Amino acid sequence: MRNTPSNYDEHFELVSVTPTETPAGMEDGNWYCYEIAQGANIISGYRSGSRKAVTAAAEEIVGQLNERRLGKRATAILEKAKLAKAAKK
Repeated sequence: MRNTPSNYDEHFELVSVTPTETPAGMEDGNWYCYEIAQGANIISGYRSGSRKAVTAAAEEIVGQLNERRLGKRATAILEKAKLAKAAKK
């Protein structure tokens, strides 16, 4: 994926998690296709597991992509927010 001025400032977001056929050469199981978008760019990935587990894994990827996009300062801010949220529980 190549960032252009039109999409560089847009954040990544999880747009779907849908059941799919087992990919060729992979073990049978519950497979899902997830799609992550940044503007018009779409990243598709496949993962086996429960819908909940696949969604959680894809959301973690989204978080990592957004942290990487924003740089070290944003990573520190997001980590601080995560710690504050965990402390409230």
